[in-house]
Amino acid sequence: MKNRLISKILRICLIVSILGAVAGTFYFLWKKAQPVVVVYETVSPTIGNVETKTVATGNVEPRYEVLIKPQISGIISELTKEAGEMVKAGEIIAKVKVIPEMVQLNSAESRVTMAKISLEQVKEVFSRDEKLFNKGVIAAEEFQLSRASYKKAKEELSNAQSALEIIRDGISKSSKAASTTQIRSTITGMILDVPIKVGNSVIQSNNFNDGTTIASVADMNDMIFRGNVDETDIGRINEGMPIKLTIGAMEGRTFDALLEYVSPKGVEKSGAIQFEIKAAVTIPENAFIRAGYSANAEIVLKQAKDVLTIPESCVTFKGDSVFVEVLTQESPEQLFEKKPVEIGLSDGIQIEIKGGVTAEDKIKGAVIDSSKK
Repeated sequence: MKNRLISKILRICLIVSILGAVAGTFYFLWKKAQPVVVVYETVSPTIGNVETKTVATGNVEPRYEVLIKPQISGIISELTKEAGEMVKAGEIIAKVKVIPEMVQLNSAESRVTMAKISLEQVKEVFSRDEKLFNKGVIAAEEFQLSRASYKKAKEELSNAQSALEIIRDGISKSSKAASTTQIRSTITGMILDVPIKVGNSVIQSNNFNDGTTIASVADMNDMIFRGNVDETDIGRINEGMPIKLTIGAMEGRTFDALLEYVSPKGVEKSGAIQFEIKAAVTIPENAFIRAGYSANAEIVLKQAKDVLTIPESCVTFKGDSVFVEVLTQESPEQLFEKKPVEIGLSDGIQIEIKGGVTAEDKIKGAVIDSSKK
């Protein structure tokens, strides 16, 4: 009796399970057969600006950077300025101690000795001729020649002593103001770098040698951007275009610049032809730009202001045709109608609409909901 009851309950459960599975299958097939309702976002054209730009990478640097070099060889004995300090034209940056060459020193000392001997001899002759002239023994012409010889001998000794001082000390007593042992700045500006130290040997600048750089000085108020533009964009830029500079080390700030140079010759870099450009940077009073900052320059190639715009993703291109889908019915179901439009400038995100739709139209955008009825 008990076994029959259990068997009956099991049969009932099996039948209920089978009926439930069949009902679930029919419901799934019915749900799948229902039409899909897709809801789209709608966008209205707005008035705005559309710009096409190109970006040039480069760095900001002083327009003029002067390398200060010595006019005499020797050893740095003193540095009076450091990198980062301001300096005026004519101010002393460093001092050089001259290490004379022994052959030249010996020759100069010998010249002084010979000049002294010559002066003593000429002086004796002049003294004798002066006494004879005063007594009327010799003519005035002969006395004048003797006096001229004496003056020449004195000048020769002075020149020989000056030459010895220059070789030995790097400067003569008669020309201290123009001392070549004192390295002076040739321009007013900021010292960017002092690559030498006290005790370093330096070589003078001449026709055969550039000389050792004592310091580099630049006017930090006159800065330029120097960068490169790809050949695909170079044909659309020219001198006089405005530029917006973004400097990596100065986040959140942009600087105005004016394009003033476009290289007529390209250079291959990393497999692409690059053209150098230069732009004058306008620096506000409250900003300090260091030489060598990396920067990106945005150059506006084309611009359309106060025009009708829509997202470019709303526009469909098919062959030579361009069209959008305009909302004609919103409920109970969205209906759209294709309309051809005339487009203008595009920046890749927004596109200019010249005709075909108005600001009151609602244009089909992205899908925002997809569900079954």
